[in-house]
Order: sequence, then structure tokens, then C-alpha cells
Amino acid sequence: MEVINEVYSIKEISDIIGFKPHVIRYYEKEFELEIPRDEGNRRYFTYKELEELRNIKILQDKGLTNKQIKQLLKSPEIIMNGGDNVLQEIAVSNNDYLQYAIESNGALIQEEFQNLLNQTLLSIQQLDYRKEIEALSEKIDELKNEMVNQEKDILICENAKLKMQIKEKSYELAELKDRIKREEHKKKSILKKIFGGKN
Repeated sequence: MEVINEVYSIKEISDIIGFKPHVIRYYEKEFELEIPRDEGNRRYFTYKELEELRNIKILQDKGLTNKQIKQLLKSPEIIMNGGDNVLQEIAVSNNDYLQYAIESNGALIQEEFQNLLNQTLLSIQQLDYRKEIEALSEKIDELKNEMVNQEKDILICENAKLKMQIKEKSYELAELKDRIKREEHKKKSILKKIFGGKN
């Protein structure tokens, strides 16, 4: 059961209505509420402010926008007539453009619908193109990876061939060195035979 006080703090109002304190401070500006302040410039709330915030909550629960609620708060006679007719009263008082278009010119709505449909189809096509582009991009990446792998394989093969050629050349070089040594040894032997007796 709700206790009726003469004065409420922002926390008490928050607990009663269900709006957080920062929301109440925001609504003070949004709905141009005149919330009184004490000597320390702190907000306090009377039954009047409690009812204003309660009405805002009720109207929000009915699905009204802040703009519509603001207009209702400035025209309290609409709330007095109120109940479930509030939405109808707002539509009439606002001369809601969409309502007018439906009643007076169906072609305008059809044109708007066609434009919206065209935009939707265009965005769907763009999404399809994006998917195709993404698929192509993935394919390009795969091909790049394949090329890199093939290049690696080719380089490994070439490297192996070069190593084999180096081995072959080093064998040939070793054989040449051996041949040179043998030739030098033969020359020394021949020279020893020729000049050997003179030693």
C-alpha cells in the first residue's frame, strides 16, 4: 500500500513510479516539469509531481511517444476525456500526416511503398554482390596461397638440384686435385730417377 506523504525525495519517487533517478532528471527537462527545489537546490516532489510522472508512465505504457505525451501534458483536457480514446485524440489534434495520406490519397502511400520496395530490392542486390565479391576474394586468396606453395616447391627442387651440382663439382674438384697430386708425384719420381743417382 502506497504511503501518501506531503514531500517525496527523488529516491522515493523512483521507487513508487519505477523510473530511475537519472530518468526523472531527464524527464524534468524533456516534459518541462516544474519540480520544486529546497534551499540546498535539491529536488523534492509533492503529490502533484508524483501524479505528473505517473501519467507519463501510463501514457508510455499505452505506446505514446515523448512528443505525444508532451502535447498531452500541455492539453490536460485530453487526459481528462482520456482513457483509451487518448490515442485517437492525439491523431486528430496532430492532423497526423500518415492518417491524412491514407484517407485522402492512396496513390501517395502506394508510391511510398514502391520506393521502399525498390530500396529494399536494391539493398538485397547489393548484399548479393557483396557475397559474390567476398567469395571471389576468398578464391583469390586461395590461388595466392597455391602459387606461394608451388613457388616454394619449385625453390626446394631448384635448391636440391643446385646442392647436387655443388656436390658433383666438389667431387670433380677433388678428383682434379688428386690427379694434380699424382701428376706432381710422377714428375718428382721421374726427376728422382733422372737425377736420383747424383744425390
